[in-house]
Amino acid sequence: MRLARLFALTLFVFVACAQQAQLANTLPDTPAAQQFAAWLKLFNGTDREAYGAFLEKNIPWRAAHLDQEWDFRQRTGGFELKKVEASSPTTLVVLLKERGSDQFARLTVQEDAAEPHAIIRFELRAIPTPADFPQPHLSESELITALQKKLEKDSADGSFAGAALVAKDGKPVFAEAYGLADREHKLPNTLNTRFRIGSMNKMFTATAILQLAQAGKLGLNDPLGKYLTDYPNKDVTSQVTIHHLLTHTGGTGDIFGPEFDAHRQELRTLQDYVKLYGNRGLGFAPSSGRWEYSNYGFILLGVVIEKVSGESYYDYVREHIYEPAGMTSTGSEPENQPVTDRSVGYTAMGGGSVHPNTDTLPWRGTSAGGGYTTVGDLLRFANALQQNKLLDAHYTELLTAGKVPGPTGSYAYGFEDRTINGTRCFGHGGGAPGMNGDLKICPGPGYVVAVLSNMDPPAATRISDFITDRLPGK
Repeated sequence: MRLARLFALTLFVFVACAQQAQLANTLPDTPAAQQFAAWLKLFNGTDREAYGAFLEKNIPWRAAHLDQEWDFRQRTGGFELKKVEASSPTTLVVLLKERGSDQFARLTVQEDAAEPHAIIRFELRAIPTPADFPQPHLSESELITALQKKLEKDSADGSFAGAALVAKDGKPVFAEAYGLADREHKLPNTLNTRFRIGSMNKMFTATAILQLAQAGKLGLNDPLGKYLTDYPNKDVTSQVTIHHLLTHTGGTGDIFGPEFDAHRQELRTLQDYVKLYGNRGLGFAPSSGRWEYSNYGFILLGVVIEKVSGESYYDYVREHIYEPAGMTSTGSEPENQPVTDRSVGYTAMGGGSVHPNTDTLPWRGTSAGGGYTTVGDLLRFANALQQNKLLDAHYTELLTAGKVPGPTGSYAYGFEDRTINGTRCFGHGGGAPGMNGDLKICPGPGYVVAVLSNMDPPAATRISDFITDRLPGK
């Protein structure tokens, strides 16, 4: 036994040394590359104190957030260097891949040319999988086998708890749940567990707006002021159109921040959000074509739905979306009302140990996000969309086809429209402390992927990406 342990330790040291030698051979011999190599070694290591000391000396603005840095390191599992994209004595741009997922990132390191060559830029951004590193397409049986192994591993090491569903031509070919819905009472997640879904509500809101447009009750290019005649800020109502709100190009800003935190329990209706933010001006001119994610823009769309339909937002989406689609486990009830089978969200955000996300939750979900659903209901929604039960074929295409460049492809109307490893998929994700979800509808090969988790992002997104990266071709 001792001999086996000694052999294993020797093998580990050999592999580690080989990896470091490979890294040294791959990188150019520049000060910027040397700084990057030192950062990567510590980031991939297990010594939090040493990593913090490196940040304090070399990247002090990141050292101020060491808890978040180390939590990020734990979630990624570290990075592998995949490619050097650009290099000069003072600048290095590299492609990295998370060890724990398929996620790629681009890191730019820039140093001051003068001694002591202080780091003046250290920018790490998540990017779609580069064309140079495609995942192999798997057969359906191979994909399911690989997915089962991935989910078993991730649930065992605590990086996933939730439910995952894969459907082909409208019918599930894989559906399983993992981990606990309530850790205190040891209640397991099941396929009937309702998970909070964050921004995934935007798909329902956008569908409702397109229903009203199809019925001739509103125009997508109409100014907001045509419907919200008493809105406080006239620049917003005269310059922002329904199209701008649907595509995040209206400059209407976010709802989260100090004001939200101070009034979280007071924001109980969509009008309460308007009272708090309605005097705020535009962040940029809608005519500029700029894209900036706006939760407040989707709050305003919810108010438009109420004005045009004469119903509350919640009644409208229940009667016109959930019920026609057969979604019996989806809603946005207030947090103080008991909801059968709704999971407890668990977060590590904010420092300290993992804890329930109760103190971060809004009073109730809104037209911008915060509702709850099941993976089965997400499949029912996807099927209803593709079968034109919610909109006719023209308006379904209008809803889901990309309109403007977004962060990971094109943004449609409340849907992201992306090409993933050669396959077009549309849908939307959602994430906040203690919740993460993703829906991808891939009409070419006929697959729907729905993953929900009661953990911090990107617990569900990683699983969804794992599946769609490997889907069988058309």
